[in-house]
Amino acid sequence: MTDDPAQLARQSAYLDSMRAQGRPARFAGFIACLLGVLVLVLGRFRLGGPPWMLWTGVAIVGLGWALFIYAVVRRLAWIRTHPFDPNVPEPHG
Repeated sequence: MTDDPAQLARQSAYLDSMRAQGRPARFAGFIACLLGVLVLVLGRFRLGGPPWMLWTGVAIVGLGWALFIYAVVRRLAWIRTHPFDPNVPEPHG
């Protein structure tokens, strides 16, 4: 652990950049999963609900999970191409 404020600032900026990778895809996946579960609940528990609503809900939840997986793969690819190097000198500017 280091007490160098410049290195801590660089590491914090790196972590913020890493966390931002795939954020829109993760949010869209979360919303898709919520909508898919809502469609499943409506299709299952609403009296006289059409059976196609169940399959539509499952497909929407599957799309949401696919977006989650895409976001994770995108983040891992970004981390592999942009590793954090604590020995990089501080930019002067």
